[in-house]
Amino acid sequence: MNSYQKEVVKITHRGRDIHGVSYMPDSKEKCPVVIFSHGFNGTNADFTMNSDYLAKNGIGGFCFDFCGGSVHTKSDLMTDEMTIFTEKEDLCAVIETIKKWNNVDSERIFLFGESMGGLVSALVADEYVADIKGLLLLFPALGIADDWNKRFPTLVSIPDTYELWGVRLGRKFFESIHEYNVFDHIGTFNKNVLIFHGDQDEVVPLEYGKKAEMSYPHASIEVFQGEGHGFSEAGNKRVAEMTYEFVKANK
Repeated sequence: MNSYQKEVVKITHRGRDIHGVSYMPDSKEKCPVVIFSHGFNGTNADFTMNSDYLAKNGIGGFCFDFCGGSVHTKSDLMTDEMTIFTEKEDLCAVIETIKKWNNVDSERIFLFGESMGGLVSALVADEYVADIKGLLLLFPALGIADDWNKRFPTLVSIPDTYELWGVRLGRKFFESIHEYNVFDHIGTFNKNVLIFHGDQDEVVPLEYGKKAEMSYPHASIEVFQGEGHGFSEAGNKRVAEMTYEFVKANK
């Protein structure tokens, strides 16, 4: 087991600050890094276990709070200022920062996205093919635009604010994905993709995970029996182990 350093990192871009936490092995060699993007109303702490596991095994982890991505965020912005695309900007800023770190193998940066963070990671991977070695998606919420466009089919029907699961969203969140087809913007990432999806997911149907697998030239899906949107402790442990194996295999 490797020892590692856990440090709070602040990344400033577009006039806003991102709160992040790095988990970097104590090693003189440059190491691969997995960038974790949390889901709707999540935080960097959602991936403490994953990052701890990786760092003890010689792989760096970076977790961060999306700006406005949660009522618990330590980053800037209110939740009603956040959109899929502000989160995309945040993740791009994280990549641009981390790839310059001296202790990072810039040829082996991986994206790991959960739920809405999976959607954001998938969108970014298509634009950052040269910088990203591999993509891991945990029940990626690729149906967000479809779902909200059914709810608000016209621009006129979009409210100024809307509360979902205790989170206040603003008009621009819905306007920005109006008539937006996610699958027109993912799928050109031509490196390895691993998708984790539960067969009992009632928030993001398994069909979206399977459709994503078919969209990429080099993707595989691992279906977790009996798991929903948010895995059990055993399921999460298996995801952490499979993430480690994925990184080790993609040299």
